[in-house]
Amino acid sequence: MPKAQKQEKSMEAALWESANKLRGNVEPSEYKHVVLSLIFLKYASDKFEERKQELIDEGKGAYVEMVDFYTMKNVFYLAPESRWSYIMEQSKQSDIALKIDTALYTIEKNNPTLKGALPDNYYSRLGLDTAKLASLLDEINKIELTKDNEQDVMGRVYEYFLSNFALQEGKGKGEFYTPKCIVNLIAELIEPYQGKIYDPCCGSGGMFVQSMKFVEVHHGNTKQIAVFGQEATNTTLKLARMNLAIRGISGNLGKKAVSTFTDDQHKDEKFDYIMANPPFNQKAWRGEKELLDDPRWDGYEVPPTSNANYGWILHMVSHLSQNGIAGFLLANGALSGDGTELAIRRKLIENDLVEAIIILPRNLFYTTDISVTLWIVNKNKKSRTVLQNGRPKVYRDRSGEILFMDLRQMGSPFEKKYVELTAEDRAKVADTFHAWQTKEWIREDNVPEYCYSAAFDEVKEKGFSLVPSKYIEFVNRDENMDYDTKMRELQAELTDLLKQEEQSKQDLLAVFKELGYEIKL
Repeated sequence: MPKAQKQEKSMEAALWESANKLRGNVEPSEYKHVVLSLIFLKYASDKFEERKQELIDEGKGAYVEMVDFYTMKNVFYLAPESRWSYIMEQSKQSDIALKIDTALYTIEKNNPTLKGALPDNYYSRLGLDTAKLASLLDEINKIELTKDNEQDVMGRVYEYFLSNFALQEGKGKGEFYTPKCIVNLIAELIEPYQGKIYDPCCGSGGMFVQSMKFVEVHHGNTKQIAVFGQEATNTTLKLARMNLAIRGISGNLGKKAVSTFTDDQHKDEKFDYIMANPPFNQKAWRGEKELLDDPRWDGYEVPPTSNANYGWILHMVSHLSQNGIAGFLLANGALSGDGTELAIRRKLIENDLVEAIIILPRNLFYTTDISVTLWIVNKNKKSRTVLQNGRPKVYRDRSGEILFMDLRQMGSPFEKKYVELTAEDRAKVADTFHAWQTKEWIREDNVPEYCYSAAFDEVKEKGFSLVPSKYIEFVNRDENMDYDTKMRELQAELTDLLKQEEQSKQDLLAVFKELGYEIKL
């Protein structure tokens, strides 16, 4: 008789069910912590089992318990008591919480890259009923975690719980997990093939994960990339360390979890690439009298306390190397703010640092549906030739030019209520951007409702606004509209709607009449 196959669920469905198992026993804001370490344990174990099977298939069955045969492939060797299969075998035992804690402790002890990343005696202290914990393990067991090797699994899980259960914690929307398609787009635009990559608000570390994937996909050498980051929240920093470790990425995430503004962990470093998704419109990020003489603002006005957007921009600009380039996300409000923000924005444009402004579609994020902007800031827009992934790339002089792009008509439905930029979408955007960087751009290259290359004088004339719609031409679709056809379509739609409404009304009246409570209108 064939072995029964394990029932698999979508990640979201399984996570929702796992949350249901915790209701009434754990605070909603704590769900993510309970689930994440179990997800990690299963993921690490799944990768271990995949590698173990590889060794067997290669005729190396005698080596399946030798640590080096796993570490050489950036896979954690797991002792028998740390394997998911063992945890599931023991899931109904009264000491299962202790066994989970022991498994996590053993993994961290045997793998130095995980130092400080995993919880200590968390499940024993949690006090979850054995049956509840066993039921939770059953739900997580249904998730296929290694199917999509490009997915930032840990970040995605974290963001899922934030969006559904933990936004009351006051975290910034979109702060922890940036969708894969956006990170891929940033990587495809700034092309981080070699050098130092930095994320000053690294969240779960997703930027680093996808950057490495970009290099691998383009047959580059990930050993030529050095990763630097910082995160203010201790639990999120642990998650980032966990996320990098399970992928064999060596990174410097600072000595502790602390605000980038108040205690910059990489104060003296300059970076070739910066990729970031800072908290949107962060308020009270510094005190009124704090950071007034900070060298990061040299040559600019001090960013206002009411919004950290320009604090993040200037922080990143101060960390760019001589030829450094940054791709980062901000709320659309940063494109047109007045007062101090306008003064800083004007100076950034006059210093020729802004290279591209790209409006993204709505509904890309799990935790916010707003449209956001991707900024490309470049320290060197002059003509030069760069050896990129073994091939020369010749840049033209883009001094005084800014490329505006609007992607709001792009994107495909994703997981019912979300949108994602497809590989084809991203390729189109990247091709446009790189063509603009390398080839002479003429007026005919501007595409209505998509892109426009603006000269400095145009930007100055529009009051140093960076709102793309002020530059990109939009087609007046009303001129060619057939109003008669449109009104007939609307007439048909409304007729159907009113018929449905009338039928619903009649059905409702019939139900109440049958119950003996007739409604007379």
